[in-house]
Amino acid sequence: QVQLVESGGGLVQAGGSLRLSCAASGRTFSSYAMGWFRQAPGKEREFVAAIPGSGGNTYYADSVKGRFTISRDNARNMVALQMNSLKPEDTAVYYCAARLGGMGYSPYAMDYWGKGTLVTVSS
Repeated sequence: QVQLVESGGGLVQAGGSLRLSCAASGRTFSSYAMGWFRQAPGKEREFVAAIPGSGGNTYYADSVKGRFTISRDNARNMVALQMNSLKPEDTAVYYCAARLGGMGYSPYAMDYWGKGTLVTVSS
């Protein structure tokens, strides 16, 4: 069982930056690939970024590539999402998710979820 708690959301102007953090419980954090997903009002939850358990190659949705960076610290059981050059269309609830083993790019592939943190980008 893995428990995930996100933090760092808030209100920011377009062009600004935010850093989201996700704290994970459990002793085998490095066994889990981690991902960030987001859900805007009236839209389906979508993939944002992913990182394997080892912290190697990272993957991003085209819409955030070059602006967002996912990272993890296995010693602290933490995963982060640095978001730069934010746009109004980035407004959403952002969720941290974990998948035992390999990477997951679909919400249906993930095993555990946090409750989310709201990011609002004003124009």
